[in-house]
Amino acid sequence: MNKNREAGKLVVYGRSECHLCQQMITDLQQQQTRIVFDFAVIDIDVDPVLATRYNDKIPVLVTLPDETEICHHFLNLQALDDYLSKIR
Repeated sequence: MNKNREAGKLVVYGRSECHLCQQMITDLQQQQTRIVFDFAVIDIDVDPVLATRYNDKIPVLVTLPDETEICHHFLNLQALDDYLSKIR
């Protein structure tokens, strides 16, 4: 994979006191050492709509701008690689 190519924007919906959320963020940061992509972290508790939508699924990794779910609870490396290969 070409590290110099920009991939799509990703968002992790989660909560600040969520160990699974922290693990997914750490796992994504480790993947950034092999391929370039951006991701943001959004706390669902700041938005009642997000809290209702994702409450039991966090952390949830989605694409922007269409908010297609890549995975939830744990980082699925195959699903992430599949998404990143599609946008190249």
